[in-house]
Amino acid sequence: MSNNSNHLRFQDADEVVEDAAESSNLDHSMCDLVADADVDAQPSSLDVVSADKTSADYYFDSYSHFGIHEEMLKDSVRTKTYQSVIYQNKFLFKDKIVLDVGAGTGILSLFCAKAGAKHVYAVECSDMADMAKEIVEVNGYSNVVTVLKGKIEELELPVAKVDIIISEWMGYFLLFENMLNSVLYARDKWLVDGGVVLPDKASLYLTAIEDADYKEDKIEFWKNVYGFDMSCIKKQAIVEPLVDTVDQNQIATNCQLLKTMDISKMAPGDASFTAPFKLVAARDDYIHALVAYFDVSFTRCHKLMGFSTGPRSRTTHWKQTVLYLEDVLTVCEGEAIVGSMTVAQNKKNPRDIDIMLKYTLNGRRCNASRIQYYKMR
Repeated sequence: MSNNSNHLRFQDADEVVEDAAESSNLDHSMCDLVADADVDAQPSSLDVVSADKTSADYYFDSYSHFGIHEEMLKDSVRTKTYQSVIYQNKFLFKDKIVLDVGAGTGILSLFCAKAGAKHVYAVECSDMADMAKEIVEVNGYSNVVTVLKGKIEELELPVAKVDIIISEWMGYFLLFENMLNSVLYARDKWLVDGGVVLPDKASLYLTAIEDADYKEDKIEFWKNVYGFDMSCIKKQAIVEPLVDTVDQNQIATNCQLLKTMDISKMAPGDASFTAPFKLVAARDDYIHALVAYFDVSFTRCHKLMGFSTGPRSRTTHWKQTVLYLEDVLTVCEGEAIVGSMTVAQNKKNPRDIDIMLKYTLNGRRCNASRIQYYKMR
């Protein structure tokens, strides 16, 4: 991948999965100009969270609720791409030992078992592990899939090494929730030399949009609430990135590659980085926000496969991440917003993300230079 709008093209999962409806979102063009997962934590009959749970492990508790798994499973771009990767690359899985990190309901483990894996170890820390065990048993794969309940960093596998690590670790803004580090830990501890990590590449992109109406509704709203000034909330609202679906017609610049990560080789610290960007206006317009999204790819397949979460691709449950600017930037075609983005784990809670954005515009109608800070919580 290069630092421009030329994205890799992936094989459409629809072409390779039997009995699967539309899956890959990549037959829609990606950006070619120059979970959310917050589930109601109140106990209910649709919970597998025990009554004595506290908020100390809220991250894992949130994955004990059925709703978040329903949302992910119904994301056909996500789930059917993984299904395509596994079913159409059985040579990778035949008679191999597989580790599924963050297995959830066990769907990826079941795909692997059906594809001919010798054994699959499905690791899930939340109470959904209990459901996964039942799902595996009901579907007749108990002799192939073993569900292990616990944190990957704290348990021991019944085997010394595995041939494949598969995981759907991506969060909003790619890195929110920091599950990637658990995958890297498992890779370093259990993956055989020359083993396979799926997916093995992930790339984060940035673009800019016109979004006057939504910014007015979500940010400027706090200036006058039934005649009262609540601007203090506006300050907080602009600091928190918004996860939402962006209309591709709002895109006003090129899409800039910020970071590509090779999951098979990277170090845990590589997920914190500073990357420069240059967003060139494709037309005269106003810029209200920057938008981040990611692509993932499976390069060890017979043919390149993967998916995008970008505005020009089919919608996924990850949507896009919108970072509103304090300034409204007036850009003329060909003018560039230049700057850098720094991404780092929050020191108090490493599953959260701190973002620092520096940007400058020296245009015919607008000059601006600012540093903004965002917190994904």
